[in-house]
Amino acid sequence: MSLDRDIREKLVRALAGSMIEHADELTGLDQAIGDGDHGLNMKRGFEAVLAALPGLADKPLPEMLKTIGMTLVMKVGGASGPLVGTFFMELGKALPEEASRADFVAATDKAITAVKARGRSDAGQKTLLDVLVPVQAVLAEGGDARAIVAEAMGAADRTIPMLAIRGRASFLGERSIGHMDPGSRSAALLIGAAIAALVSEANS
Repeated sequence: MSLDRDIREKLVRALAGSMIEHADELTGLDQAIGDGDHGLNMKRGFEAVLAALPGLADKPLPEMLKTIGMTLVMKVGGASGPLVGTFFMELGKALPEEASRADFVAATDKAITAVKARGRSDAGQKTLLDVLVPVQAVLAEGGDARAIVAEAMGAADRTIPMLAIRGRASFLGERSIGHMDPGSRSAALLIGAAIAALVSEANS
């Protein structure tokens, strides 16, 4: 699969738009179990990504993803910048310019492994990995766009009854139960935005 320049720009705009549009929601989620700045931080980071257009979309997909990742690491505060930024950087490093579905499966696996190492965490600990890991499994099993998005949104919902073991929310102990993890929600939104942009382009 090859993404031409117009599709790459549309993808960047969709990713950034999802974080800017949902910044208040993400902040509200983080106010319940974190520092309360997740939405603002993600918005700031993706505004910086958006500001790099149109030059960003001129890059081949792997380079574009790596640049997005580096921008997020530099611009997003808290744990989210390093973790989300690492995912994009490692995804870009692992993808060839002409990527097949198998390439995406392998690249997301490597990117998730890097996020686990960076955050010293794993699925089941109420973090963005609770979305990334099950979504990657659906991708690997051949799930279509609808199945991938449904899994992303459902996985974020499944963090609500979880006990937080990593991150700021872990300081709350059992009080973290009953709240959606903001990092999982932002990951689900990013996945949904990316899929929507790619599907609409494919159908146009």
